[in-house]
Amino acid sequence: MLKGQSRKELSHARIVDVASKAIRRAGYRGIGVADIMKEAGLTHGGFYAHFDSRDALVVEAMAKAGQENIASLLQATERRLTQGGTRFQALVETYLNAAHIERMEDGCVIAALSSEMTRQEDVVREEARRRVDAMVALVHSALPDGSEESEAAVVTATMVGALQLARTLGGKAGSALLVQTRQALIGRHQHSTHH
Repeated sequence: MLKGQSRKELSHARIVDVASKAIRRAGYRGIGVADIMKEAGLTHGGFYAHFDSRDALVVEAMAKAGQENIASLLQATERRLTQGGTRFQALVETYLNAAHIERMEDGCVIAALSSEMTRQEDVVREEARRRVDAMVALVHSALPDGSEESEAAVVTATMVGALQLARTLGGKAGSALLVQTRQALIGRHQHSTHH
């Protein structure tokens, strides 16, 4: 147990961790309170000691998933940078990687949930917007100096959409789409760094 963390705080963190994986793996329907509590090793009845509502859990799960996504993208981007190329190239190659097609529960929360967003409560949609804003900011930080934020939004939309379509297509067709999208984005921005 970490110093200063109560049993309740540890249980809360465990529930959020389980839910953050479940929401990426199975979408909003993947967050069934009874199943999440069971997987976290806690009783169903204890849920409301931690959260006011299911939506409150969903918001925390999305936030944790998004923060994990950004952290793992940054780490993987740094590792790729040691092999040469630009930060932007490393980020695009990391995100649009064939392994990302299968690894749903550790993958991008935006790609996992965007299509379901219009049917969610405002509090959930607000968290989704924060996740998108964070991803756009990450992409913007990797683009060449002087790039517009609007360009970062377009690149983010392209990457997320390509991942969603690659997951839909699956197999060779899905992997080929990721390769084509990677080449198009990197080609476009390698060209822009020479001006």
